[in-house]
Amino acid sequence: MGELSADSLTLDLLREARETVRRSPLGVIYTPMIPWSQTTLPAHKAHSIYIKLENMQTMGSFKIRGVANQFARRPKGGHFVTMSAGNYGKSFAYASKHYGSRGKVVMPENAPMSRSVLIQSFGVDVERVPTSCLMDVVNRCVKDDDMTFLHSYDDLDLIAGHASLGLEVLEAVPEPDVVVVCCGGGGLLAGVAAAIKLSGCDETRIYGVEPEGACTMYKSFIEKKPVGMDTRSIASGLAPPFAGMLPYELCQRYVEEIVLVSDDDIKAAVSTLYRAGLVVEPSGAAAFAAIASAKIPRLEGSDVVCVLSGGNIGKDELANFQD
Repeated sequence: MGELSADSLTLDLLREARETVRRSPLGVIYTPMIPWSQTTLPAHKAHSIYIKLENMQTMGSFKIRGVANQFARRPKGGHFVTMSAGNYGKSFAYASKHYGSRGKVVMPENAPMSRSVLIQSFGVDVERVPTSCLMDVVNRCVKDDDMTFLHSYDDLDLIAGHASLGLEVLEAVPEPDVVVVCCGGGGLLAGVAAAIKLSGCDETRIYGVEPEGACTMYKSFIEKKPVGMDTRSIASGLAPPFAGMLPYELCQRYVEEIVLVSDDDIKAAVSTLYRAGLVVEPSGAAAFAAIASAKIPRLEGSDVVCVLSGGNIGKDELANFQD
């Protein structure tokens, strides 16, 4: 695909990707956005908070948006490999089955086993390895098995597909003051931030949220280049071993700040959301955790959008979060 930079992501490209995602045979849905005030969640000082329910998306998370755009622009029947803690792998496997592609997902060994089983049910191979070895195994598959690597966050087509979420947000709240989005490798945050800023919302403050134990983008902002680390968090979907180059460039350009939440903040968020009738996985609850634990500055009197990015959590796992 050649060398890509943040300049590659134009508003025209994002609008084209939005149409691709909307028409995708994978069944991507326009997820609801509800006012916080119309839920039983604890009251907040912000003027109004809107919650984007991407936990209700096809395959249980936002990942299907990027996957829909990726697969639409790849040859049918290809042989692909990727790395994922679960949600991207699930959407990747679903798309592979639909498009008649062969696939393999390289997963961190600490990812829930239930996710491996689900991915395999779509006919895709799974290999579980230590997080630090993910890229080594992917590179081996590319070299030895002639597979094509589809990146789970550092990919222009993927980020453009994720940006469709940002464009949907603006249809509901045309000029938000603050938008809060989780950040792992940075693909969703980069896409949403680009969509909002390129649409002319110059004053909107966009915050990315990472776990304290998996703060690759936070550290990348400090180092002024994408960095990796030995990540560890209850939010396994937000704990890739390194930040993506393209997401980093886009986040540097469009994101106000990366804020950090603790695993305890995330646990409390999952529990609070569940009591309000919303099933959200730890990774999907990070943005809410940042708002609930007062990590986002200057919210009073603001119109705020909070993205709940995924709901793939099993009953057994969910039981661990209940008081």
